Amino acid sequence: MPLQPISRRSVPDAVFDQLFQELVSGNVAPGDSLPSERRLAEVLGVSRPAIREALQRLAHAGLVEVRQGDTTTVRDIRRAGGLDLLPRLLFAGGEIDLGVARSILEARLHVGPKIAELAAERRGPETERKLRDAIAAQGGSTDPVDRQRHALTFWEHVTDAAGSVTFRLMFNSLRAAYEPALDALAYVMAVEVDRTEAYDALATAVADGDAPRARRCGEELLGPATEALIDVINLLEESDEPA
Repeated sequence: MPLQPISRRSVPDAVFDQLFQELVSGNVAPGDSLPSERRLAEVLGVSRPAIREALQRLAHAGLVEVRQGDTTTVRDIRRAGGLDLLPRLLFAGGEIDLGVARSILEARLHVGPKIAELAAERRGPETERKLRDAIAAQGGSTDPVDRQRHALTFWEHVTDAAGSVTFRLMFNSLRAAYEPALDALAYVMAVEVDRTEAYDALATAVADGDAPRARRCGEELLGPATEALIDVINLLEESDEPA
């Protein structure tokens, strides 16, 4: 494994980061065994307790199976991992993984309208006020990154109104993957976050308890930016293909 010695000021997080990169890079396959704790400690220049802690974190994330006194076996991330891995998978290797980015956009487009529909059905007495406050803050900002943050707050309130812990956890993971790219996405996302009238329409549908209309408004709000971003991804993938 092409691992590098680690500076002790970042142990054991750096151990976890390096091993994670190895697992998602394709250098090791599901079913392969990692080197022993002793060997990893020698290669990375850290203590065995640091290695052990990192391996336990990988095991909790569903990436490896650690057996006491036996080998550490690599698991299939796509079968064993959870949504909490999305932010790391999106930027694995230090660059955006276009395939992961596309999957996040697709999930956003299909899940968002359903969340809006449920929010209209299950809204609470404070839902409309929270949505209107988020829209006002979004419309009052001229900073494109700040406007995206207010848009996230709007959707956070919609998700909370939907009353689904599963959708809430999905939202948390998608937001964690999206937030590091706010600066890079500011131009493309302007087609969405600048449309305060679309947010108003969705807020009104939720407040009115009109679930079908809330779903349509969610689709109309999320669709244009999603399509634009997927077009950008397609162009980037085409430019990376060998001539």
